[in-house]
Amino acid sequence: MERGSFAGRAARAAATPGGGVFVLVIVLLVLVIASTPSFGEPPQLIRFVGRTAPIAIAAIGQYFVIVSGEFDLSMGAVVTTQVVMAGNLIGQDEDKILPVMALMVLVGIAIGVVNGLATTLLRVPSFIVTLGTMLALSGLVFYLTGGAATGNPADSFREIGRGGLDGVPIIDLLPYPAIILAVVCVGAAWLMRRPFGRTLVASGDNPEAARLAGTTLWLLKTRAFVLSSLSATIAGIILVGYAGVHPSVGRGYEFTAITAVVLGGVVLGGGRGWVLSAAAGAFALELLFTLLNFRGVESTWRDTVQGLIIIVAVALSGRAWQGGLRDRLTRSRRTAPTTLQSRPEAADHTTSPTPGSTTGEDR
Repeated sequence: MERGSFAGRAARAAATPGGGVFVLVIVLLVLVIASTPSFGEPPQLIRFVGRTAPIAIAAIGQYFVIVSGEFDLSMGAVVTTQVVMAGNLIGQDEDKILPVMALMVLVGIAIGVVNGLATTLLRVPSFIVTLGTMLALSGLVFYLTGGAATGNPADSFREIGRGGLDGVPIIDLLPYPAIILAVVCVGAAWLMRRPFGRTLVASGDNPEAARLAGTTLWLLKTRAFVLSSLSATIAGIILVGYAGVHPSVGRGYEFTAITAVVLGGVVLGGGRGWVLSAAAGAFALELLFTLLNFRGVESTWRDTVQGLIIIVAVALSGRAWQGGLRDRLTRSRRTAPTTLQSRPEAADHTTSPTPGSTTGEDR
């Protein structure tokens, strides 16, 4: 298999943690369909995509923070806050939908800014900052709702999460959440190819080097936290559609999103990982839970499975990335002499010692 061929590139990509998760998705999908053949029908598959869209969007938002070397534990509380806000402020007045959605976006941005600035300028670990934000928002929601379901937004708003485009060939109904997820994936992939994305990964890999290169770290990481909160806001808007308005909606979402990101091969600590692999990790996780459900495994094992996935995935991805780095360094060392010998001017440098050198090598 040639190194430059498409098949060769695909095989090498699949061997990485970020590419391996797509293989895992295919394997799990085959197992689920083998267990329940009706799951493989196009209408069922697209409905599964719609149901998984909120956690996949949340995983994409969590990716931006994790790849920069930070954590966002407030994501689930942000989802809950946005759900309760929509349920109580919109009510049955359809004229309030757009203003309240604009307010939800502003609240999401504000939470992200607070998390980012407290982490970067106040130098408080993001784990502690977002944990505090999570507790503060959860306490506020409990105070406002008394821990019970409150609010009932207009059906036209709930259609965002439970509706779709009718009459689509083959699949019959194309859920709006699936469309939103596709837009978010395209936007996230485009953003990570921009200077912002490349710099974000570099800051997670080596923040000091990024700072010396002229990167404004506090602004860069604050933007990552804002993207995380906005993704939680989008997930909250979708969840209102089929999960309703309840203080428990969004609970544990931060840990599920982190599990999906880690399963997608993103290294905790930053600097390694693909954004679309984080979304694929969400699908792999939901397919695994679906398979366990079809096999009769009780849902109470869900947290146990997530915990084991985090431990195993972190260990495997860390070893895989380190192994890939060693392979690249080995190849570069092997090709360096050949490159130098092929250049006459380089050969001259190696045969004539330079001042201060006893080996004849440029230093």
